[in-house]
Amino acid sequence: MSFQVYNSFSKKKEPFEPLSEGVVRMYNCGPTVYSRVHIGNWRAFLFADLLRRWLEHEGYEVRQVMNITDVGHLTDEMADEGEDKIEAQARREGVDPWKISETYAGQFLADAVTLGCKEAMVYPRASDHVPQMVEMIEALEKSGHAYRTGENVYFDVTSFENYGALSGNKIDELDAGARIEVNEEKRHPADFALWKSDEHHLQKWDTVFGPHGFPGWHIECSAMARAHLGDQIDIHTGGEDNVFPHHECEIAQSEAFTGEQFARYWMHTKFLQVDGGKMSKSLGNVWNVDDVLERGYEARALRFALLRGHYRQPLNFTWDILAESARALEGLDDLAQRLLRKVDGEDAGEEEVAAAATEFRDSMNDDLNVPKAVAALFTLRGEVLEGAVEGAGAQAALDLLAEADAVLGVLELEPAGGGAEEDAEIDALVAARNAARDAKDWAEADRVRDELNARGIVVEDTADGGSSWFRK
Repeated sequence: MSFQVYNSFSKKKEPFEPLSEGVVRMYNCGPTVYSRVHIGNWRAFLFADLLRRWLEHEGYEVRQVMNITDVGHLTDEMADEGEDKIEAQARREGVDPWKISETYAGQFLADAVTLGCKEAMVYPRASDHVPQMVEMIEALEKSGHAYRTGENVYFDVTSFENYGALSGNKIDELDAGARIEVNEEKRHPADFALWKSDEHHLQKWDTVFGPHGFPGWHIECSAMARAHLGDQIDIHTGGEDNVFPHHECEIAQSEAFTGEQFARYWMHTKFLQVDGGKMSKSLGNVWNVDDVLERGYEARALRFALLRGHYRQPLNFTWDILAESARALEGLDDLAQRLLRKVDGEDAGEEEVAAAATEFRDSMNDDLNVPKAVAALFTLRGEVLEGAVEGAGAQAALDLLAEADAVLGVLELEPAGGGAEEDAEIDALVAARNAARDAKDWAEADRVRDELNARGIVVEDTADGGSSWFRK
């Protein structure tokens, strides 16, 4: 089947068809770097990486852009009011806001490497794209879609007929005092800031709008997407909290500026719950990558835990769930090690492997249905445990695992161990155990078994009276 995606704009699954044959232009809303990125944020960012990997699996060249917001994201997103999140953190830490953004941007990029994310084509920073923002704002003002009040510039939502099409919000229902704070400067309560002026703001630019200005959050993404991908893009992703107002506003200002459709497909991840509820500093459950590593888990276990659920369904995180994810990965690692020892056997199981491969690919093509795709791998593991896959079937199964790992980025497929010499030692120990069992010297057989266990070796007795072994 061809790749089908759920489009948040149309509210239905659609066949994926890019603007240009063989090329995908994808923009992912990245972090606002005022604090350490937590695992809830990583659900959306890892989804973007998964989507990019599957598109590449399907043969596309993916031009991925993930922005870094380092200015202009105010604490009250709905009303374009409040303190800049980065400057608020700078005040708390007693340092320069540029230092805050550099520190947390660096940690984000380091965590991305730790979690196995493929590097984006570019990670643009908002502060580096102010001229592009000013260009768009001036054009919007000239065309009547924006207006000034002093040194502030607002987008007139009543000038854009399709405002609310993504989120379902209707302009006449966005009344002041209900969802939006009253701002007497605005013509309509839902109008949003393109440019703000504040002489006390530490990050500011001297532009045609005045000497104390900084960009609104929404215009930043429109300008960065246009700068690196052009006027139209194929896919725009983000968390469900980005739908309104952020992505709704992006659509309005971008399409009012270009006169063309901004993004063909919008894809949004659901929130990550922790312990069945929201993450909260007061509850002490706002976890980051280091918290996971310090508890002895591999980063790939966290990656797997955040990718195993379907991206459009709520996902819960607990330490027990993470432990279960780690065990599931051990099961797939075990599958790979077993298959490596079966490739020289008599051919068997090719049909079973082909069925698992079809199920895996069809599931991923069905709007990235990872739960079903992973289930296909565990069904295959059951076939292998029953001895139904050998020889050519085992090699085909290994090829499927390699294919799955290229997409999921969580498996360990390399042969474990220290080479032929160590394998020979283990073969000798297994033979010694078998000899002790044949002689009914159970104490010696148990001693050898314990030595093998200490070396991470699992021995399985076969129906014909022999034994096979593999590393944990």
